[in-house]
Amino acid sequence: MCNAFSCIVTKDKKVYWKFAMDSHDEIIKEFKLEDNTDNQEQMQFARVEISPKNNDYLKPRWQFKIDETITPEWFSPAHKQKCIEAHKEYKKQLYSILIRKKIIHPFKLKSVKKVTLKQKLLLKEWDSVRNSVETSVRTSVGSSVGSSVRDSVRDSVRNSVWDSVWDSVWDSVETSVRDSVWYSVRDSVWDSVRNSVESSVWDSVWDSAGGYFGSFFKLERKQWKYTKKIKTKGYPFQSVVDLWEQGLVPSFDGATWRLHTGKKAKIIFEIKATELRKLKVN
Repeated sequence: MCNAFSCIVTKDKKVYWKFAMDSHDEIIKEFKLEDNTDNQEQMQFARVEISPKNNDYLKPRWQFKIDETITPEWFSPAHKQKCIEAHKEYKKQLYSILIRKKIIHPFKLKSVKKVTLKQKLLLKEWDSVRNSVETSVRTSVGSSVGSSVRDSVRDSVRNSVWDSVWDSVWDSVETSVRDSVWYSVRDSVWDSVRNSVESSVWDSVWDSAGGYFGSFFKLERKQWKYTKKIKTKGYPFQSVVDLWEQGLVPSFDGATWRLHTGKKAKIIFEIKATELRKLKVN
């Protein structure tokens, strides 16, 4: 599997590439290119790859390489420059969809001392959104499939414009967020709700992390799957992102919602779901 960005550069300095197509063989087939020799003088093109050396598309350290064992004799700095220019165009498309922002660990922010009404209303909205997505996933798939919001985010990105870019970019962003945040958040929340060991707690924290993860991707409103019934013009899971970036992580055990904050994921607020749904603006 090649990594994004991949391209073909010919002897006459023409560069062939296509967004979401990071296989050299697919590019060769797409543009009907032919090269049946391994003679360095007779080769008509070179396979080039420019990808993050650190495998991080949020904070990339781009690395140029010729992705084959033999480099054409004619390959020059001018050929490399043409590939770099094509890569700049690729990045414009990539970062029109992928949002490069700092990964926030909610429990490393200043602890919330008191939950405001606005934050409670965000939790109420998140409860409604999560229920709506779960219902839509069950209707579409035919059964419950675990973390419904995470399913929505994953399926939305995969089914929109990504195609094969999915393998490199998605895995990179997911790994970055997961390694930086998820394991720590999961364990911290779990420690704070040991007396409530329902699987729904796991699913709710997965959904919170999934909603935050999806905020790194900029898709059209209609591209977010299983969210048709959610009345919003923007990102459908913004309520949990707002809570997350304010240092609050929601968890739900099937009956009670809790908001966790600080280094030890202290429970700063809890409310029965039935009461939360009655909450109104004063």
